This record gives sequence, structure tokens and C-alpha cells, in this order.
Amino acid sequence: MSETEKLERGLGLVEATSLNMIEMVGIGPFIVIPFVIQAMHGPQCLLAWAAGAVLALFDGCIWAELGAAMPQAGGSYVFLREAYGPGRWGRLMSFLYIWQTLFQAPLVIASGALGFAEYSEYVVRKGGATGAFLMRLGPNYDRVVAASIIIAVVFLLYRRIGQIGKISVVFGAVVVGTILWLIWGGATHFNAHRVFDFSGGGGTLSWLVFAGLGHATVQTVYSYLGYYNVCNLGSEMKNPERNIPRAIFISIIGITALYLAMQMSILSVVPWREAQKSTFIVSTFVERAFGSQWATLATLLILFTALGSLFSATLGYSRVPYAAALDGNFFSVFARVHPTKRFPNVSLVALGAAAIVFSLLFSLFSVIRAILAMRCLIQFVGQAIGLVALHRRKDAKQRLPFRMWLYPLPVIVAIGGWIAIFLSTGRKPILASLAATAAGILIYLGRARFMRQWPFQEAI
Repeated sequence: MSETEKLERGLGLVEATSLNMIEMVGIGPFIVIPFVIQAMHGPQCLLAWAAGAVLALFDGCIWAELGAAMPQAGGSYVFLREAYGPGRWGRLMSFLYIWQTLFQAPLVIASGALGFAEYSEYVVRKGGATGAFLMRLGPNYDRVVAASIIIAVVFLLYRRIGQIGKISVVFGAVVVGTILWLIWGGATHFNAHRVFDFSGGGGTLSWLVFAGLGHATVQTVYSYLGYYNVCNLGSEMKNPERNIPRAIFISIIGITALYLAMQMSILSVVPWREAQKSTFIVSTFVERAFGSQWATLATLLILFTALGSLFSATLGYSRVPYAAALDGNFFSVFARVHPTKRFPNVSLVALGAAAIVFSLLFSLFSVIRAILAMRCLIQFVGQAIGLVALHRRKDAKQRLPFRMWLYPLPVIVAIGGWIAIFLSTGRKPILASLAATAAGILIYLGRARFMRQWPFQEAI
């Protein structure tokens, strides 16, 4: 049975865009806003959100071309394999992607779950005796909540793709509605002097601003990640050649507008010197704008948004081991599909289990930087270079039904941007990602030699 026959094409443009947007938002922006303000020393934090948006938009052009050309389960796994040649370098590159996904995908899910747990403390601390009991768990509170929420997400995803699409629309409506409510709070309490308070020294473009911009953009880019989620679900998309690019650009442009407006709204109500130290920045904002009784509701809505992001990310990543197993590049058990619901159930459950383990081992801040460092070179830069290789082929017009505007400018900007982000993640994440890549190459070569695959097949 072919991949197309195994999986059901049940996602339209609305469902796909919703899945992208709920993964992009999640808990990310509500957690990183204080870090971004602190790095930029005031309202120039808006530059970091704009820089992240520009990188996402140019990189989205790459994803749109590749997703429309190869609408299959697995996204980057398929793109890297085909762009570099399935019988040669593409085999190594796709293996390195599945290798890093073994770490990266659980890290992404764990970061969302840990963010959920951290933010839930605002509500739990107001929960009377029950809240007091839970907080007695101390450092283990975040781990217990994170593991529990991952189990709940796997349960929600254990169903047909058509039902998942409907659930995603509900999550998407709540996400957009929550942010619009926050923006309304800022608009009705707008204070230009507070928003554009450059007394922290950021009114001029000095080298310190640019240095801070690098560190702040690491955080904002993390909050944009997810605009490509639909590419992992290519085999389950209706009319993918048109709907994949549309879903990518609609989600990036829509979320960018919401993020910039939300950041300005928060600065309009909460002075930036206070905001940069806040643990529950949005809850604090709602308390000031609408009163303390509304802050709890806002926190619950944010937690629901975080749940939606976990839902979308877990769905997309569960298709990557499935695609590799179908290709014979991963354990064959991961290619199994539920007999009636027609989704890769083994891959989904295994991913959830790995994410639980990661949530028990790492902290949120270290997870964010590790995620970006691991993805920059193989996935983002590797894909961009692979797309250039596809453009150079004689059949490029037939292979690429969607063509980006101003090619190759978006590709050049994206490559430069991802290299800059990689260098800004810090020494430890960089070394760890390079070590993981080197280990992956050695494992691939050992496996290829044993199985007499490229580059050892000529010796047969």
C-alpha cells in the first residue's frame, strides 16, 4: 500500500493554517517577551520581533516551494533526500535530519509542556488548598504537569485526521481571539510615552543594540517556529500545491501583525523596566488593564493556547519517523498505521514517550537554545542550499509548481539569518549540535557500510 493510500487527505486551507498558527503561538511569546525586552533594553524590542518575522517570511518562501513540489509526510526528511539526490548525498542529509529529530522533536514538545507548567503556577497559586498541595511538589511540579499534558495531547491526537482538523480550528479561534483581546486592552489604555520610552539608552542604533538584537532574535524566532508545520502533513493535505504555500504565508503575516500589536499593547500598560522582570507578563498586563478577576481567565486562555501548540507540533513531528521508516531509513515499526483511523500510531506514541523523558531532564531556557542550534544547519540552511540545487536542474519548472518572488534573494537572506541565529545561541548549544551532527555522520557511515549503501555500494 502506498503512502497516499495509507494516509487520508482530510486537511483544507483553513485547517492547515490553523495548525500552523497554533503551533507558532503556543506558550512561546508569553514566556519570551520579558527576555526580549531585557535583551533590547526597552521598546526597541519591537525590532527583534520584526527581525524574526523577516527571517520567517524569507524562510517561508523556501518551505512553500519545497512543500508544493513534494507534498509528502515528513517534510524536511523528503526535501533533503530529493534535493541532494536519494541515492547519494540526499541519503546522508535525510538520515542526519531524522537523527537530529530524535532529539529535536521531543525537545520542542518538552519546551511547550514545560512552558505550560511554568505559566500554570499563576493559577495554581490561587487555588486554595489544592493549589498549596500542588506547589508543595517544589521543583517536581513543572515535571509532573509537563508529563501529564503530553499524555493528554497524545490522547487528543489518537484519531482520524479529519477530526484533528476540526479540533485545530477550535484551537486556532481561541488563539486569535485571545491575542485580539490583549490587543484591545492595549488599544483602550494606549500610552505613547510608555510605549516609546527609550530612556534605557536604546534610542540610537549603537553596537550594543545590534548585539542585543542577536540574542533577542533567538527568542523571537523561537516564537515564530511552526509556520512550516503543514509541510510535515503534505500527504494529508487537500490540493497541497496551492494550499501549502497559502497556509505558510497567511500564518506568518497574520501572526507577525498579532505579535507586534500585542508587544505594543503590553508596553502601553506595563512599563518596560517592570515587564522585563515579570514571570507572568500577560497576566500582569490583564490585571492592570481589566482587573485581577480577569487575569485568571487570561492565564487559562494562554494555557489553552499552549495546549493547542503542543497538539499541532506533536501531530507534525509524528509524521517524520513514519516517513523515514517508509523509506527504509528508520525502524520499520514506525511505518505502521492504525488499521481504522489511518494515522501513524506507533510514531505518535513513541514521540510522546520521548518528550516525557526530555521534560523530566531539562529546563525551559536551555531547551529553547538547544532546539534552535540543532535545527539551523541541517534543516534550515541545508534545505535552502538544496532548493538552489533543485533550481539548477533542467526540469525545475516542472518540479516546482510554486516559485518564490525575487529568487534567490529570500534564499540568501534566510541562509545568512540562520547562520547568525546559530552563532547567537551560545557556545554550549553550538558545540552540542556540532557533536550531535558528527555522531550522526559516524553512525550513518557505520550503518551504510554494514548495509552496503552509499557511499559504500560501489565496493559490492
